[in-house]
Amino acid sequence: MDEATLIHKLRLLEALHLGGATDGERTAAGLAWERLLMRLRELEEKEPPEEYQFSFQDAWTRRLFSALCRRYKLEPYRYHRQRQSTLMLRVSKSFLDETLWPEFTEFSKNLKNYLSEVTDRVISEVLGQKPEDAGEKPRAEPLMLGP
Repeated sequence: MDEATLIHKLRLLEALHLGGATDGERTAAGLAWERLLMRLRELEEKEPPEEYQFSFQDAWTRRLFSALCRRYKLEPYRYHRQRQSTLMLRVSKSFLDETLWPEFTEFSKNLKNYLSEVTDRVISEVLGQKPEDAGEKPRAEPLMLGP
C-alpha cells in the first residue's frame, strides 16, 4: 500500500464514521460534521466529561489519538512529570465509547499496517534481507554448584 492509498482509505473510514460511504454521502457527511460536534456538546451537558488516562506504545498512535481528539475540539494533555506516552482527556463516556475510540482503533490499525509494510520494504531493499523477527531458543538449564 502506498501513501496515497492509505490516505484514501483513511478518508473513506472517516466518511464511514460520519455516515457516508459514497461520494454523495461523503458530501452530506460534511454537513453532518457540525451536527456531530453539536452532539458532543449536548452529551457533555447531559453527561459531564470524565477524565481518562491513555498510554500508548509508540509515538505514531499517540500522535494519531491526539489529532483525532483535536479534530473533535477536545484537548488532550499531560500532567507535569507524566511520561510522553501518556495522554489525559476529559470527554463524555458515551462519545469516547461510541465515536472517538472506534474511529481511533480503525485508523490505528490501518496506520500500523502501512508502517509495517514500509518498514519491511525498506529492510528488503536497503539491507537485502527478509524482514523477520528473532527466533526463539529454549532456555539453558542453570548451572547447579555444590551438593
